[in-house]
Amino acid sequence: MTDTKVRLGIIGLGMEGGMYATFIRDGMVPNMEIGAICDILPEKKDRANELGVPFYEDYIAMIESGTVDAVVTCVPHYLHPEMGIAALERGVHALLEKPVGVYTKQAREVIDYAATKPELTFGVFFNQRTNPLYVDLKKLIASGELGALRHSSWIITNWWRPQGYYDQSDWRATWGGEGGGVLVNQAPHQLDLWQWMCGVPKKCFAKLAFGFRRDIAVEDEVNALVDFGDGATGHFMTATHDLVGTDRLEMLFDAGKIVVEGSKKVTITRLKAPEQELSKDMSMDDVRKLFTGQLDADALYETEVTEYESVWGQQHATVMQNFAANILDGTPLIAPGPDGINGVRLANAMHLSAWTGEEVDMVDFDEERYLSGLNARIEAEGAFVTRS
Repeated sequence: MTDTKVRLGIIGLGMEGGMYATFIRDGMVPNMEIGAICDILPEKKDRANELGVPFYEDYIAMIESGTVDAVVTCVPHYLHPEMGIAALERGVHALLEKPVGVYTKQAREVIDYAATKPELTFGVFFNQRTNPLYVDLKKLIASGELGALRHSSWIITNWWRPQGYYDQSDWRATWGGEGGGVLVNQAPHQLDLWQWMCGVPKKCFAKLAFGFRRDIAVEDEVNALVDFGDGATGHFMTATHDLVGTDRLEMLFDAGKIVVEGSKKVTITRLKAPEQELSKDMSMDDVRKLFTGQLDADALYETEVTEYESVWGQQHATVMQNFAANILDGTPLIAPGPDGINGVRLANAMHLSAWTGEEVDMVDFDEERYLSGLNARIEAEGAFVTRS
């Protein structure tokens, strides 16, 4: 490592790993360079040769080679925690792809281990946290201008995947190979953003459909209700069989409302007074005038609409740049590794609720009960080892 650049080891040169290599090569991450590449497929060495960096088929060998200061784990989900721990054990910084683990017990292992290595940087790849749209909303909500959260609903069904997508690999959409379906593959960014902005839910009740519209073992449709505490509730709906797809996030507050459409258009409504005050002070004649269009709604609230544009790859590059900056000069992390357990817990709670038909306590989440249910499904598949 130099004073200005971190040498990154990329574990797994698939779609994601290849994309990160390209971003670094093209100068999109000025404080980072590729130190080495690791992949179990020997033919990937050609790409490493093109980039002029060492190639390894064993990630431990790469970590111990002295050619990398940090690693990013672009591998199947179950491998993220063990690879993160292996790097941290050897004094190498770790940036884990999402999810940080498949189940909370596993995620907690790497988080707890990282806590024993405070001199090392441990991050999770939540690139959507760098999206200017959500950055602005996070600041607005945190300012308290809109008051307390009352309800939030996110319908995110633009994850359409055909059967052929699942048939590409034996591990896809399996309990033993992937650890779940849409909740662990497509939707982790939304699960993270939802909690990042609204707060971590305290309870969850969910109805999931497993192999509903696809020939798979895991969930391809999710409907979940959560309790954020203090009377605030939420609804999360996602699926992989909606060809048209919807992406709509609503957050209702005491003094306003936020609506995000397509992760691009934001409508913010600010009430002239908290809603309960408006309700208390409005006469029935005013109500009649409002409903018949005789009372201008501008007297009650004002609306602001903003359209956001995103540059492809910039969010991922920003996460890597921030990660490197934390290593080099202590710049605060946008997505610290310990934050990764929140989305894992919420996905686990949705699974557990659907399996049992019960509301699940997320404050005192029963990790062993979830793991037992997961292992029962892994055993039923008969193709993968159970987890501990």
